[in-house]
Amino acid sequence: MTDSATSIDPAEIAKFEAMAAEWWDPNGKFRPLHLMNPLRLDYITAQIAAEFGRDRSARRPLEGLRILDIGCGGGLVAEPMARLGAAVTGADAAAGNIAVAKVHAEAQGLAIDYRASTAEALAKQGELYDVVLALEIVEHVEGPAAFVATCRQLLKPGGLLILSTLNRTARSFAAAIVGAEWVLRWLPRGTHDWRRFITPDELAGLVKGGGMSVIDRKGMVFNPVTFAWRLSDRDLSVNYLLAARR
Repeated sequence: MTDSATSIDPAEIAKFEAMAAEWWDPNGKFRPLHLMNPLRLDYITAQIAAEFGRDRSARRPLEGLRILDIGCGGGLVAEPMARLGAAVTGADAAAGNIAVAKVHAEAQGLAIDYRASTAEALAKQGELYDVVLALEIVEHVEGPAAFVATCRQLLKPGGLLILSTLNRTARSFAAAIVGAEWVLRWLPRGTHDWRRFITPDELAGLVKGGGMSVIDRKGMVFNPVTFAWRLSDRDLSVNYLLAARR
């Protein structure tokens, strides 16, 4: 049964708890995220630099910014954000993920505030951030509208929300489920539920309904021959990113 006080779905959390130990194995179950991560990081830092007037060529361009990575997993994004100077909080409802993230960050000499917590719990505590990252999580939560609204509560006025998720198309079913789960077996069968995928227009509607304005959205396109990712202004048919301002 889903806890009505939060957006978490226990069944979804259990899936990622079972894979927690593999977060930092680039050839393991999280290989798709390792391949995608450089592109995600480039997009995130570009959006932050544009919103907050930062020079990405500086040694620590995110100095002074408070960033929340909600659904942080093992820390694939939280760690680079910390290296760029941000004060990072990584939160995940799966305690196993947080345990892995803490150990890895300590080994890297990084001070990251990792918490086994939910967005709703942080909001109730009055936490506020300059940037909230919700990457590959909205398709796993119970009640995406409420989750997006909670992300807004966690933002300071003028703060930046960046989401990434999967579009609900035939191509996304073929790529994320048939390809990644059934054929390549990068992920266990059942990791994704295509019915929970959200179209860009639906997500934009949730963002606007939550009192924020959409400032950018881009597709992330995977080339199965070169195993490389690129951003696209036009092709949002599978993976995509959306940036919004409170």
